[in-house]
Amino acid sequence: MTDNPLYLAMIWHMHQPFYKDPMTESYRLPWVRLHGTKDYLDMVEILKDFPRIRQNFNLVPSLLEQLVDYVDDTAKDLYLDVSRKKASELGDDDKIFMLENFFLAHWENMIKPFPRYYELLVRRGTHVIKSDLPRAIKYFSEGDFLDLQVFFNLCWIDPLFRTRDAFLTGLVDKGHGYTEEEKETLFLKQKEILGRIIPTYKEMAASGQVELSFTPFYHPILPLLCDTDVSRIAMPGVNLPRHRFRHPEDAAKQIAMGLDYFEKVFDYRPAGMWPSEGSVSEEVLRMVSKQGIRWVATDEGVLSGSLGKRLRDNAGNMVEPSLLYQPYTYEDVSIVFRDHQLSDLIGFVYSQWDPKNAASDLIGRLLKIRDSLPSGRPHLVSIILDGENAWEHFRNDGRDFFLHLYEGLSRDERIVTTTVSEFIGMHGKGDALGRLHPGSWINSNYGIWIGHEEDNLAWDYLSDTRERLVEFEASNPGADTGDAWKSIYVAEGSDWNWWYGDEHTTETQEEFDELFRLNLMKVFREMGKDIPSQLFVPILREDRGVEPSLAIRGFIKPKLDGMVTSYYEWYQGAHLDVKKSGGSMHKSEGLISGIYFGFNLDTLFLRIDPKEPFDRFEDGMDFTIMTSEPAEIRIVCPVKGERIRGEIFEKQDETWVRIKSIEDVAIQEIFEIGIPFADLRAAEKDLITLFISLRRNGEEIERCPWRGHINITVPTADFEAMMWY
Repeated sequence: MTDNPLYLAMIWHMHQPFYKDPMTESYRLPWVRLHGTKDYLDMVEILKDFPRIRQNFNLVPSLLEQLVDYVDDTAKDLYLDVSRKKASELGDDDKIFMLENFFLAHWENMIKPFPRYYELLVRRGTHVIKSDLPRAIKYFSEGDFLDLQVFFNLCWIDPLFRTRDAFLTGLVDKGHGYTEEEKETLFLKQKEILGRIIPTYKEMAASGQVELSFTPFYHPILPLLCDTDVSRIAMPGVNLPRHRFRHPEDAAKQIAMGLDYFEKVFDYRPAGMWPSEGSVSEEVLRMVSKQGIRWVATDEGVLSGSLGKRLRDNAGNMVEPSLLYQPYTYEDVSIVFRDHQLSDLIGFVYSQWDPKNAASDLIGRLLKIRDSLPSGRPHLVSIILDGENAWEHFRNDGRDFFLHLYEGLSRDERIVTTTVSEFIGMHGKGDALGRLHPGSWINSNYGIWIGHEEDNLAWDYLSDTRERLVEFEASNPGADTGDAWKSIYVAEGSDWNWWYGDEHTTETQEEFDELFRLNLMKVFREMGKDIPSQLFVPILREDRGVEPSLAIRGFIKPKLDGMVTSYYEWYQGAHLDVKKSGGSMHKSEGLISGIYFGFNLDTLFLRIDPKEPFDRFEDGMDFTIMTSEPAEIRIVCPVKGERIRGEIFEKQDETWVRIKSIEDVAIQEIFEIGIPFADLRAAEKDLITLFISLRRNGEEIERCPWRGHINITVPTADFEAMMWY
């Protein structure tokens, strides 16, 4: 071996959010399954052809749990359910869902290689408006939808597996006109690949060629769990949530759960940890040390803040390379700091290069780093990035890049790939740091996860829900709250706040918002308590209010007899199409077809149209009208009974207090009710936010609108005159 080699530790972080809906136990998004067939297995299997290459893989326990669920056939997945449904049995909603979601893949590298798949994309339109999809499905045949089911799942299988498997190769070569039998065999191949992932990692770790590390169970930002105020150190002017979240016990629990689950899967406890998003603080490192973890990794910006020195000049060149390319210790835990520039080249730049040139450039940069370092002690370069999300941007899913890179590194003895534990064991734990800057791999702070209005609202909802759970336990000793705490820990994950705020966007942002709130709802359901109305309102600002298809145009005074007495009695009111206003929480067909609302100067009028006659509704059902502004009011109206009337309750000190009855209620063909604004504690110009809940024996079975609420502004006396202008 060459004297004074440069050591290289590459850490591939394997992670997906926890996509399971806590209410239905169904996976809301398919990315664990699809990245499982495209990224997790080939990333480690390729190393078998390069025995000199050592690599590090960081596996998040919540990802492992979901993989196990799929392998054990206990995972329900909407995308998989629609894929497996016979094309001849697809309903219009299924077809709309497919046209909206079955092109979620990198078009250039994953769709265009299949001419027929690209043809279907072009036919649907590369720019599509959701309201156009019901019309678009008419231009697709049964065979088109069957091919689309196959292509969406086939394109997410790694090219390596498609070329090595005769059946998959045959599917690619066939190109179109697939059969239901071929589709089912494709899903068997998919499961076969998923089933090989964990055993292959076990095998490679046992060989010593790979080191496996972990992340706290549900991928939380540990320093913020310990104390949200720590964000002020790097961001002195940050706006923080109303409630200070300070629960280091949760951070410790997430670490302990992660260690325990890793041990359950791999039969040993890992030595290293990539804290979620590289987020560290001094309090977190003390906690990590107590749990027996020997090393962690974070970003070079954190090192710069810890040392109080700039590591790079304005051109991005290292000022004093030896500062970065070595491990350090804090609280007797070794810390390696990633080279941000090299990591980002792989993650965001090299995908646009020729693979051979990209690999040569990376190796050349490593050799320049080696030449810039003083001899006499070993140096370690750490490259750390996602091990799954970059590769669809590379041709051939990144395989060509890796073949050139690993071949080049295998030949060049001046660079030695290593595992982190191997390097620390051979060359020491590192120099001690006097202080550790609190920050993450992004801008050396926590600005992605706290400070924005949406982020802070999420923290406040989490804090309020957790506090209610603790209070419940105190007054109900011995109650089984295990599932409630699991939902709290899931909600503490970093992935929800990643999509809140203005920094990131995705086609499925609504799903992330809903999953966060659903986990908090689950806590209240487990406690047997009413779910707070605000949890049904999206945190995403643009989704909070639901716009009616027809707005209020003037005062109305309908005859409240439960009949459509005249078309014109609701003509000036607003109409809400329930099907179009529901979010993805509400997939199934409900019992309500539409809602009308309007007002005169003193009274709010609501009308609910059922999908089937009210006499077919089950006994024990009622409509509950809920307002959260300007006061928390609940109006309960039974669907059946000798004398139908509404009962008004107001929330006072966490207790619902009955106020009065409303007689202006009628149920026959439709449901109609008149509610005085005074009973809603609303004066002119006040904003009323409300939703309608259909309940059976106290349990909610339908909510309209499901996402968000209806906004109604109490009119002034000149409202009608103003509407004429």
